[in-house]
Amino acid sequence: MSDSKSWKSAFFVYMQPQVRSMIFLGFSAGLPFLLVFSTLSAWLRDEGVERSVIGFFSWVGITYSIKVFWAPVVDKLPLPFLTKFLGKRRGWMLLAQLGVIVGLVGMGSSDSHSQLQQIALFAVWVAFCSATQDVVIDAYRIESVVPEFQGAMAATYVLGYRIALLMSGAGAFYIADYASWKIAYFIMAAAMSVGLITTFCLREPEYKHCGERGENISTERQGIWLRLFLGFIDAVLNPFVEFFARNGRVGLLILMLIAVYKMSDITMGVMANPFYLDLGFSKKDIADISKVFGFFMTIAGAAVGGALVVRYGIMRPLLLGAIMVAATNLLFAVLAISKPSLLLLSGVISADNLSGGIATSVFIAYLSSLTSSAYTATQYALFSSLMTLPAQLLGGFSGVVVDSYGYTVFFIYASAVGLPSIVLVLLLMRYQERFKDYGYKQ
Repeated sequence: MSDSKSWKSAFFVYMQPQVRSMIFLGFSAGLPFLLVFSTLSAWLRDEGVERSVIGFFSWVGITYSIKVFWAPVVDKLPLPFLTKFLGKRRGWMLLAQLGVIVGLVGMGSSDSHSQLQQIALFAVWVAFCSATQDVVIDAYRIESVVPEFQGAMAATYVLGYRIALLMSGAGAFYIADYASWKIAYFIMAAAMSVGLITTFCLREPEYKHCGERGENISTERQGIWLRLFLGFIDAVLNPFVEFFARNGRVGLLILMLIAVYKMSDITMGVMANPFYLDLGFSKKDIADISKVFGFFMTIAGAAVGGALVVRYGIMRPLLLGAIMVAATNLLFAVLAISKPSLLLLSGVISADNLSGGIATSVFIAYLSSLTSSAYTATQYALFSSLMTLPAQLLGGFSGVVVDSYGYTVFFIYASAVGLPSIVLVLLLMRYQERFKDYGYKQ
């Protein structure tokens, strides 16, 4: 009877308003991402923009990698008017969503031939507002429900995020194919109204207020500067100190692996859509295969990766993921020298998304295993920034490589970029065998 009751309770957790709301917040968070990354690359290439320029546009994604720097401002600073009427979290959420809408409308209103700089500025603005929204939604998710509901909150958030990626990827391609890229961006801006409506319907989380104000201005100012200093130490320095105290010299190898593990995947991803278009495939073909079919292959790969971790631990699947990502980039080199074929394109994209799904899910499990319970959020945010920042910087030069040497050499280069991650995983596996009692987990 108790088992039946527990299953019933588990089912009804998804009926909680806060849990259901995360589907819509996840949608709002996921929608802008591709619109300043791969979808933007496809738009620019479709309009005849040089590939080297498109590669530099990928640096817009660096904004997501450095959001940790302004997260404390979002967490502490009240907004005039908005905080008073909506609360701290919903006020920042609304401001960020409005910023995304303005930026997407600005991108759609710009001419890709004569106003590239304007598109770039709007894209940076969209990425900044989108990253800010991510910070706020993460805080809202943690504060709005009890710990028992956090798993369900994360599950519904991921579902909404994936739906948004499908819409801003395949959906934008379909709209551009039947209308234009400008119309596609206007419709995406309108779709952000899902987030706006959700923000107004949410209830602000309750907070525990601090004590009384200081007795005098001097003491208050000293308290503010002391809190800022101690907050900086605790938020930025202590997580690193704890990490190296737990892992010792192996910590350097771990951080190097985090920095390079996604490099091959991200480097290739910048040029993927321009490559498909240059091969002569239509936007509808790309949407059908790389966005819709590829979406489900990614989900399947993530599921396989999770099962591999359960069955074999983390390190061996981590090695498999690194090898598969590097190997599938070589398949794109084969595609570049072959006669264009939808069947071959489907096979290569299937392999790429399957390997990417496996590598991503295993790598997330690895990053999660590295965090300390005392600094879970901070260490994970810092790991995430290190994971994407070097790859984004290197990916910016991908268009230069293609223009100078062609797609075949580029994909071989993108594959070779993945070799350091394979070597580092092997080294860490050797250390793990020799030092069973080191702090990082298998």
